Amino acid sequence: MMSKKLLTLLFVVLAAGTSYAQQFKALLFTKTAGFHHVSIHEGVSGIRNLASRHNFSVDWQENADVFTDKNLANYAVVIFLNTTGDVLNETQQAALEKYIKSGKGWVGIHSAADTEYDWPWYGKMVGMYFKTHPAQQTAFLDVKDSNFPGLERFPKRMLWTDEWYEYKKPYNADDLKILITIDEKTYDPKTNQGTGMGAEHPMAWYHNYDGGRAFYTGLGHIGLVYSDQSFLDHLYGGIYWAATGKGIK
Repeated sequence: MMSKKLLTLLFVVLAAGTSYAQQFKALLFTKTAGFHHVSIHEGVSGIRNLASRHNFSVDWQENADVFTDKNLANYAVVIFLNTTGDVLNETQQAALEKYIKSGKGWVGIHSAADTEYDWPWYGKMVGMYFKTHPAQQTAFLDVKDSNFPGLERFPKRMLWTDEWYEYKKPYNADDLKILITIDEKTYDPKTNQGTGMGAEHPMAWYHNYDGGRAFYTGLGHIGLVYSDQSFLDHLYGGIYWAATGKGIK
């Protein structure tokens, strides 16, 4: 018979294994080949805190060499946090395409829409590319779908301060499911390149894409939003859905 000491040790080992079991693994990617957001560091900390709070693991990488079939197979979701410019070569792009087609998820935060302009597949996955933005200012956001994970506790209308992107015409407007819009009457959207997007100015959306899932939020320029519980709820909801496909009523 197994001694009492060995039984106790076995119980401790099994309990430890159970407590450290992760829901899923996420790859957090922050490479920039254009503008570099200093808020990336606060974003990494915020997402790491989300991982601890919601029991998933996250690997942070700025080196695009991680984009291989073998490496990506370890992850349920890839998160592009404030990436900019041309960050993946053709081989790495092919690996990401294959990964999404296998049924996995992608999350884009803020300037993920200011990334890979010469890669149409990526543009269709994001949904809309960045065009311009006015000065950072306060505006009202309107929640269009409270049934999406992370938005169930949001008010229908809320005051928010951020850098408000105006986007180029979407590749696939009918396919995008809009989650949050911004009320252009509550801030000044004018720049030397644009005058806003009109009555329906989207700031967050999701869609099923090429066999997988894609979620994007335009929020996330200001570093302190990554310690704001409302934003963290919104962000985790997108990560959770993209990683698992669950949570939509």
